[in-house]
Amino acid sequence: MASAASTCCWVGIGCTRTPVLAYAVRQLGAVAGVMVTASHNPPQDNGYKVYLGAELGGELGAGAQIVPPADAGIEAAIRAVGPLTQVPLGRPGEVLGDDLVAAYVERATAVIDPDGPRDLSVAYTPLHGVGAAVLTAAFARAGFPIPGVVPDQAEPDPEFPTVSFPNPEEPGAVDRLIALADTTGADLAIANDPDADRCAVVVREGEDGQGWRMLRGDEVGVLLADHLMRRGVTGLYATTIVSSSLLRAMCAARGLPYDETLTGFKWIVRAGGGSAPLVFGYEEALGYCVAPEHVRDKDGITAALTVAELAAGLKAQGRTLTDRLDELAAEFGVHHTDQLSARVDDLREIADAMARIRAATPTTLLGQPVDSVRDLLPEADVVILRTARARVVIRPSGTEPKLKAYLEVVEPVVDGDVPTARRRAAQAVAAVRGEIATALGL
Repeated sequence: MASAASTCCWVGIGCTRTPVLAYAVRQLGAVAGVMVTASHNPPQDNGYKVYLGAELGGELGAGAQIVPPADAGIEAAIRAVGPLTQVPLGRPGEVLGDDLVAAYVERATAVIDPDGPRDLSVAYTPLHGVGAAVLTAAFARAGFPIPGVVPDQAEPDPEFPTVSFPNPEEPGAVDRLIALADTTGADLAIANDPDADRCAVVVREGEDGQGWRMLRGDEVGVLLADHLMRRGVTGLYATTIVSSSLLRAMCAARGLPYDETLTGFKWIVRAGGGSAPLVFGYEEALGYCVAPEHVRDKDGITAALTVAELAAGLKAQGRTLTDRLDELAAEFGVHHTDQLSARVDDLREIADAMARIRAATPTTLLGQPVDSVRDLLPEADVVILRTARARVVIRPSGTEPKLKAYLEVVEPVVDGDVPTARRRAAQAVAAVRGEIATALGL
């Protein structure tokens, strides 16, 4: 990471969390920051993220991930270097100490109300990543009980020995977390991905509260947005084209500015083009930015703190996160989202499927006419289908060898009967899944 004072002086943070790096770029006035990570993906998918400081990224891009044309410029510079063996070594850089992490934790805890309820028991896993020390420090500084941590997932381990994929969304990834939550009687369970920029939330369900369900990213996103709105946080709320349309409906009803971007936080933090200050952004893949002035990227630590604040406040009223979700459904209708995801060995399979959907686009979904088809080429390899009741967004993953279709059905709530509306919406999404799988040839 280059110092702003001298671009030939490099500063490294070592093994740290992605949101801490994003914070450090702004805090130190750095020219740029580089994070080498596989994040929530297997080690063979390793890559790196580049954050620009204000000098190169401008006001909107300061501390945010790069967007074109910066990426092409970096690629050209790499190609111009030649063989690595011919590159002269620079002098050793300064390794930053714990004071930077302490500063990040102090700013993170400032995101929540210092006088709110704190009675909340949390089970936590960093999934063999780097989040545990910072998250537990943040909870302690904020006045929450320190979460119980899954013992055999607590320390960084690039082999991720207890999970097939180090992604909280993958089947089985949070089994140990749920077991710990059961054993300890936790109110809530939280998982970060290995570089701690994503946050998964698992809640109790069932009449006896003995079952567990992971909330979808869209559910956590609207819960956080609603919480900030109720706290009186005004400004721009943003999400992506593949996320639920519920945030749009909430902003329209409450008179708040809203924007929708392409997938990725590099776009979310630039939402609105500066027309209004961004105060919250999220994407359905468990990424949340609750304090853009603190970290201009998704941040699994501050998101976890804000979820805990909301859950503790509801607990003090004898209520839960799912109760709040039911309130939102009663007001705006059930917005049921799901995903059809296909991992491939040959990337040509993805190109073939996208070609099929463009050549033979469905004309109906759920028996209703498809009244809107948007093809975002050449800006993005995305096809969007809409009916009066459903929306489907189809795109290749940007980080994994996967083809994804994001499904949403909006079901009105009649006479306050949220459970019935949820059942109807789930059945409809399952039907849409089958129709789209057939159309894609999956």
